[in-house]
Amino acid sequence: MTRKRPHRNFLGLEPPLSDYDTAQAIIIPVPYDRTMEWRTGARNAPRAIIEASDYLEFYDLELKTEIHRVGIHTTDEINAVTGGPGRMTDRIYRAVKPVAASGKLPVVLGGEHSITFGAVRAVLEIYPGLSVLQLDAHTDLRDEYLGGRYGDACVMRRVSELCPVIPAGIRSSSFEEQEYLVSQKRRPLYAWEFDSDGKSTERVLKMLTDDVYVTIDLDVFDPSVMPAVGTPEPGGPGWRVVLALLRRVSRAKRIVGFDVVELCPDEGPAACTYLAASLTYKMIGYALAGG
Repeated sequence: MTRKRPHRNFLGLEPPLSDYDTAQAIIIPVPYDRTMEWRTGARNAPRAIIEASDYLEFYDLELKTEIHRVGIHTTDEINAVTGGPGRMTDRIYRAVKPVAASGKLPVVLGGEHSITFGAVRAVLEIYPGLSVLQLDAHTDLRDEYLGGRYGDACVMRRVSELCPVIPAGIRSSSFEEQEYLVSQKRRPLYAWEFDSDGKSTERVLKMLTDDVYVTIDLDVFDPSVMPAVGTPEPGGPGWRVVLALLRRVSRAKRIVGFDVVELCPDEGPAACTYLAASLTYKMIGYALAGG
């Protein structure tokens, strides 16, 4: 029997700003981490992020607005199902589809990266011209891993079979994944290619379609900024670099959904969870409050 946790709202919002009917952003917590191998604990991330969000300021200095005024509703957690990540993606799909269909912004808080596939499936049915911006240290393009095809090591392979994927921040990949990229004539934006003059950002924008889903694996950040992830990789970008890319994307394209995944709260200082909460709030601002 699954014990239901007390419901908490992102930012501690109260009605009417937390009401589903009037909210423009819908937080969907997915505490799932069954295919993570090394450092687990991402199942605790959604609740930790929501708790940390209580301490965010409503006013955003960069956007010069109180982002929460767009309305942010937090759903109940999407509990894990038996039968592996393939069945879990179906449950996530069913949770995200009505949110996207209503014109609201689905914001999925993981959990491990495998949850992205179900969310993208749902959003793609509403926005058939969708492309996906993947911010990640790893390509996650294995066709199969440890006997499964829907775990976090395979998630972007499954997503790429649905719609275009543009990876950015990559600095770790297997030989198999590199062969796949070559066969698809795709080239990620590697972490060392981020620059200050905007050329790398323009390259990403040219590959994205008008409607964009953003998946943010928090290991995209350098471990000096974000050590609390399942598989940290050295050589990643910092906070300002990642935000500069996301804000540029939000200005040039329409962000129609996003997720924040792979936080393992117990593997780093509390600042990591606060960063994840701040990033979630900032992304809502970029998508809905005039980024």
